[in-house]
This record gives sequence, C-alpha cells and structure tokens, in this order.
Amino acid sequence: MLYPSIDKLMNFIDSKYSLVTIAARRARNFQDEENPKLDHYRSHKYVGKALEEIYGGAIKIKESNEDK
Repeated sequence: MLYPSIDKLMNFIDSKYSLVTIAARRARNFQDEENPKLDHYRSHKYVGKALEEIYGGAIKIKESNEDK
C-alpha cells in the first residue's frame, strides 16, 4: 500500500500532473545529492521519500506569474 495515499496527497497539490512532476524532480534531486528535509522516512526509494516530503509539508508548490 502506498504511503501516503494519493487522496491525502491531493489535499496538498492541486493536480495529479503537478504531483508527479514535483515528486519526480525531487527524486532526481535525491539521486544527485541526498539532502533530506525530514528526520525519518518510511520509504527507502527516492520517489517514496519525495511523496513523504510533500505530505509532511517540507515541499510546496510555487505559483508562477503565468498561474495568476
């Protein structure tokens, strides 16, 4: 079972596309340099860690000028 669930993650990010994009970018960042934003992770994989950071509020989406 996925932790955190997609339903819980959708409370933090407005679309599934944005969620995937942010998680993939953060997972690539983990591969280059492991810079943890949380004290403890349940997942051992980079994408799982990225999703946990989004759920924990350590990563947030920024609005660009185009979004306004």
